[in-house]
Amino acid sequence: MSTSISSIVGKPNKRILVIKLRHHGDMLLMSPVLETLRVQWPQATIDVLLYEETRDMLSALPSINHIYGIDRKWKKLGTRQHLAKEWQLLKQLRNQHYDLVLNLADQWRSAVVTRFTGAPVRIGFGFNKRKGHVWSCCHTQLASVAEHQKMHTVEQNLSIFTPLAIPTVSDVKMAYSPTAWQAAEEKLKALGVLAPYIIIQPTSRWFFKCWNEKKMAQAISELQKQGFPIILTSGPDKKERQMIAEILANCPAEGIYSLAGELTLQQLAALIDHAKLFIGVDSVPMHMAAALHTPCVALFGPSKLQFWRPWQVTGEIIWAGDYGSLPDPDAIDTHTNERYLDAIPVEAVISAARKYLK
Repeated sequence: MSTSISSIVGKPNKRILVIKLRHHGDMLLMSPVLETLRVQWPQATIDVLLYEETRDMLSALPSINHIYGIDRKWKKLGTRQHLAKEWQLLKQLRNQHYDLVLNLADQWRSAVVTRFTGAPVRIGFGFNKRKGHVWSCCHTQLASVAEHQKMHTVEQNLSIFTPLAIPTVSDVKMAYSPTAWQAAEEKLKALGVLAPYIIIQPTSRWFFKCWNEKKMAQAISELQKQGFPIILTSGPDKKERQMIAEILANCPAEGIYSLAGELTLQQLAALIDHAKLFIGVDSVPMHMAAALHTPCVALFGPSKLQFWRPWQVTGEIIWAGDYGSLPDPDAIDTHTNERYLDAIPVEAVISAARKYLK
């Protein structure tokens, strides 16, 4: 361990910045990094830099002191104002005088920010696509990615601690505010829904991850016989709402409700946390259910299970590859209308769900 790292490890009230610029699910799966830091250094100030739209995934975590956001809407302000916003953020971060920066991202922007902070210890990943002098100069140490292809995303993130040689915490945490549950509870009351209930999220922003609407409707229709209220959720996107409408049109009307596009991420987390069962495809809500320890039936297609299976899930993963051939995940056109989950039989989902409805 280098002298600079040794001095940081022994400093109890250090200032730390964690950088991750990715999608919502990625942010949730990096929460063990924050928990590791808080357990290791209870007195530290821990800040996060992320894309603004993903803030809700981490905003209620008690381990975080402050969240800085890069708003992708800045680009719409014009070049001068956009650059002014970026420069203001850089100065804010530099003025924090961080002792340690952990850069979990692979973008050049994240490397530049890391370097600009001036922190004495700046750890990033030695990504194969970022080999070279500039990337190396932005960091004081690079953690190896040699084993990443064998690791879950949670484990990949935690490997950033290799140069620090500290024990890690692997639990994924999803937190939400009391007001989020109050708002979600009001929506349930407005629908006349009482617990226990089932949450089903059939949609993803990538439709190749979705199951056929008619098969989903068949499964729901059978589960309605169990007597539990069923709540369908989705993102606000028009195509997702249309998918929900088609599913509803093919189910009996009794005992099924829609909150599609009506929930914030934290409200959705609160609903999932209080649910008897969550059923969903490979998407952010699935990872929320796993983090909240809500029983979960997760439907997977050609995503890389090694990387993206629900971490520490209570429940079952139903993989389409067990029922038919799937394409290489790296070869998929993410804008395709192909439904790779269609190989999954309805009975497999019904059977898995019934185990948690007794």
